[in-house]
Amino acid sequence: MPPADAVVITGYETINCLGRDRASFARRLLAGESGIGLSARLAAEGVRFPAGEITGFAPEEHFGKEVELLDRGVQLALACAASALAMAGLEEISRYYDGARVGVITGSGMPGIESQERALRQLYGERAARLHPFSIPRAMANAASSQISMRWGAQGACFTLSSACASAAHALGEAWRYLRAGDLDMVLAGGTDAPLTRGVFKAWEGMRVLAPAGENAAAACRPFSADRAGMVVAEGAAIFVLERAAAARARGAAIIAELAGYGASADAGHITQPSARGAAQAMRQAMQRAGLAPDEVDYINAHGTATRLNDVTEIAAIREALGPAAEKVSISSTKSMHGHAMGASGAIELAAVLAALAAQQAPPTAHYTTPDPECNLDVTPNRARPRELRAALSNSFAFGGLNAVLAVRQWTPN
Repeated sequence: MPPADAVVITGYETINCLGRDRASFARRLLAGESGIGLSARLAAEGVRFPAGEITGFAPEEHFGKEVELLDRGVQLALACAASALAMAGLEEISRYYDGARVGVITGSGMPGIESQERALRQLYGERAARLHPFSIPRAMANAASSQISMRWGAQGACFTLSSACASAAHALGEAWRYLRAGDLDMVLAGGTDAPLTRGVFKAWEGMRVLAPAGENAAAACRPFSADRAGMVVAEGAAIFVLERAAAARARGAAIIAELAGYGASADAGHITQPSARGAAQAMRQAMQRAGLAPDEVDYINAHGTATRLNDVTEIAAIREALGPAAEKVSISSTKSMHGHAMGASGAIELAAVLAALAAQQAPPTAHYTTPDPECNLDVTPNRARPRELRAALSNSFAFGGLNAVLAVRQWTPN
């Protein structure tokens, strides 16, 4: 029987280019569909790279006049939080929890970037004499966590973590720490990023790691495939309701899964080149804290960016962390379908893990064409695979040598 202080997930929501809700996301994910394409909005600004753009999200369906205060990334986070709380039966948190014992921890790699670029364009490009009075509240890094806190009366620890592409995974992991320590009873945690701007694409273009324009846009992201050509920038968010198991059970909550462990490490090496040693260290920590042996991990949602160096290094890290059990684990990079949502990726990929556990299927690595001898583990090419999934890892590795890994386990109350 899981311990009373186990951390459980009782609600979640994601909005990304695969879907505007968790159900459509899970359906398309397991079907191996792509949400990646060419953006007419970006093309109008001279950007012709493939992107993971959310279509059909209408802010007016979620917000009133306060929308003027909200950057796009914050809008996505608030919409996800509302749906996650509804799923958890916590629309009124105060019915069950003291607000001082409820926290909000979000992650974002490029918080407020749309609002920042708009203001800078006005200031330097259009020579505006003054900026909009909401320029700071829209662009500040902590806007998402603060807006969620204010809307639902969460008065406990509230902050935003920014650790590049590991931001959301770090946020979820730190929420796990607060709950395991007994410092909070409930945390809304996850990540959001809306980086589909001309400036962001030009910066990534300078690094020469983007999947090139002119390819079949839907299949542009091909992790682990020998012909992989680079990553695809995307936008999205996912927010989770995390509770201590005893409290969740006491209020009769339906428990989705256990967030069982968390590992974090730093390569202390190169600013952009990843280290298998550092990634493996975080994976081992997550397994140890979850009480999982390597052969108990059935699925790994890989960071899998489809860049030359990342994919090879991650496969080496999995081998180092799991040993012989690496030959039997199912691995996939769902970025092949929803793109790389920067600091939100770890949260979106945790939602992918929950979809996999619910369906008892390992999601595919889509658009896989040619095996790479250096990526020679089971990367679940092109089609979801039914198999028993008891526990999983979700990997997030970031520039700066920052690694965060989450361990998730099926909830078995008895």
